[in-house]
Amino acid sequence: MDKLMDNRWFMKAIALALALLLYSAVPDNESKTNDVNVPGVQNTETIQDVPVKAYYDTENLVISGVPNTVDVTIQGPLPNVQAAKALKNFEVYVDLDGIKIGNHTVPIKIKDINNKLGVQIDPAYANITVQERVTKEFKVEAEYDTALLEEGYEAEQPVVEPSTVKITGAKDTIERITYVKASLDIKDKINRSVTREAKVRVLDQELNKLDVVVEPETVQVTIPVKSAKKTVPIKIVQKGSLPQSIVLNTIEILDLAEAIIIGPEELLKKTESVRVEVDMNKITGDTILTLPVIISEGITKVSPQTVEVKVDVTKMEERTFSGIPISSDGLSDDYNLEYRDPVDATVNITVSGASEELDSLNADDFNLFIDLSNLTTGLHIVDIQVEGPAQLNWKLSKSVARITITEKEV
Repeated sequence: MDKLMDNRWFMKAIALALALLLYSAVPDNESKTNDVNVPGVQNTETIQDVPVKAYYDTENLVISGVPNTVDVTIQGPLPNVQAAKALKNFEVYVDLDGIKIGNHTVPIKIKDINNKLGVQIDPAYANITVQERVTKEFKVEAEYDTALLEEGYEAEQPVVEPSTVKITGAKDTIERITYVKASLDIKDKINRSVTREAKVRVLDQELNKLDVVVEPETVQVTIPVKSAKKTVPIKIVQKGSLPQSIVLNTIEILDLAEAIIIGPEELLKKTESVRVEVDMNKITGDTILTLPVIISEGITKVSPQTVEVKVDVTKMEERTFSGIPISSDGLSDDYNLEYRDPVDATVNITVSGASEELDSLNADDFNLFIDLSNLTTGLHIVDIQVEGPAQLNWKLSKSVARITITEKEV
């Protein structure tokens, strides 16, 4: 036994056996963990919407077709996969350095990814278009809802500051530019000048927004607004004449005889009044008429649109005075006058007017005469002239006289 104990190889064998026994006696907790932690097992994850960066000559070129994002699928040991998904400390990009103008298919690449991970990018390639980068200056046109202008106001040409902007983009896009507009966002009624900041929009002929860079992106727009109304008198214009049996006393507009007109400034300066027209032929007695206010062409609105006109008349009565003598004027004493018609040198006069005026009237209020100045001997027909109250109308039974002038015998 002692000899065996002194044998070196025997003691090594005993030690190995004891080590194996101890190893088998210790519980193997790790063998019960998830198999994914076992070296050599691969895990897969997809990271969606990863941004794509493009490297190119941004001063001279415009690139289209590069996707904004891609999906990246990574495969490898679980700790590495989880770290990459959580941190996203990698970059997806396209390298367009030195690329020429035209259409190209380029690979989408990834960098700064853990080298223990396998990577798939979807899509793996991008179909891109490379164009010349162009900058051009355009005039900005302001726009707003003109329906918001309050009644009685008008807007002048909007003022844009700055009036032009520089637009940069692909050459073919710049050539498609049709409208460069600055739209004012106004919701309330406009009754005074307005100044607002407005974003510049660049549109093609179909009003599609174009992908360009605008400098500056906003402009200041001022809409000068001024009053477009004026107060003028309303005049009464009489059309036609009253029937013979009616006399006009007064004609007037009830209430205020003024109107407010709205229209272009130059036309307002020239307009001194508006009018209503009264058809006198249709007046048969006292009346109140509702008449439209008539405006000149170009005036857009008038207030009030109608007014009431009061017409006060008197119905005429008639009175006839018979045998009113006719006197003569201007006949020299060297001549004789003989009336042939009317032979008695009298006529009847029929007077029309208001009854109160006729009641106080008599024949002496009228002077009938013929003017014989510059007449010589012979037969003459002369007008019978009347002097009488101016406010009355009259008619003679004869309007002319037939006379004979002869020389007196010496």
